[in-house]
Amino acid sequence: MTGSDSNGYEGFTAEERAAMKEHAQEQKKAARRGSRADKAAAALKDVLAKIAEMPEPDRTMAERIHAVVTATAPSLAPKLWYGMPAYALDGKVVCFFQGAAKFKSRYSTLGFSDEAKLDDGPMWAAGFALTEVTPEVEARITDLVKRAAG
Repeated sequence: MTGSDSNGYEGFTAEERAAMKEHAQEQKKAARRGSRADKAAAALKDVLAKIAEMPEPDRTMAERIHAVVTATAPSLAPKLWYGMPAYALDGKVVCFFQGAAKFKSRYSTLGFSDEAKLDDGPMWAAGFALTEVTPEVEARITDLVKRAAG
């Protein structure tokens, strides 16, 4: 959210409002779908379509992350979450990819929700900045996803 020191709260940015609208549409769309299998197939199709429309380099990173998550933790179901590719266990988002272009950021983010089992003492990372997915980064993502889906 944006704000200024002199005026206080100024409301949500245009990108934040767009993400909230996307989330509302995702919820409506999911409620209209039929069987569990139909919902899963449609959710996967939605995620792949969202990844395909991303600009580079977000698209390439999202494709790699999608491949790693689905291969490493098949129990996580792809779904859209605020217009971002996300992966859920029992309907609850465990991790998500936020492209840099989404909020005009200088880097993309691989984020983990409180559902992820990444606890490591009294403090641990829940989000990781990404500028590219190298083999080393892919190995780290694989480890994180395994632990998160635990």
